[in-house]
Amino acid sequence: MGWAAFFTKPLRSLAWGWVKRLVQKQFPGVASLSTADLAQQLAHGDPPLLIDVRGEEEYAVSHLPGALHLPSEAAIAQADIPPDTPLVLYCSIGYRSARLAEKLQETGYSKVKNLEGSIFEWYNQGRPVVANGEPVQRVHPYSFTWGLLLEEGQ
Repeated sequence: MGWAAFFTKPLRSLAWGWVKRLVQKQFPGVASLSTADLAQQLAHGDPPLLIDVRGEEEYAVSHLPGALHLPSEAAIAQADIPPDTPLVLYCSIGYRSARLAEKLQETGYSKVKNLEGSIFEWYNQGRPVVANGEPVQRVHPYSFTWGLLLEEGQ
């Protein structure tokens, strides 16, 4: 049994509340999208462009199906994505992606959103993650502390 098992559901819930408030407070101008709303958009065939802003090692472990790995403003500019493209950015918990979403808004991207709870919440809800096009049951924890927000056994 890993350390995350000792991080009980009530403690994890409190920590998630704190994380989400922190992201909202730090980036009040960045719109967010819940994992449930994203799953619904993906299921109904009108998906936004998903952008994983985590590091290469994190992305290699797993990512949302169809997500592009574009970890910086420069990478997004090189990908030549039009500024009116609906974008949903995510990272581990939502902080790095909100920071990049804010920068993109400042440069003219008008339809950018941050995935609330990002890949950790997506995974904790039992939603699919992939590596090399195949389903996997792992998410890179980013760090020991943030990894406590991941539920084991998903």
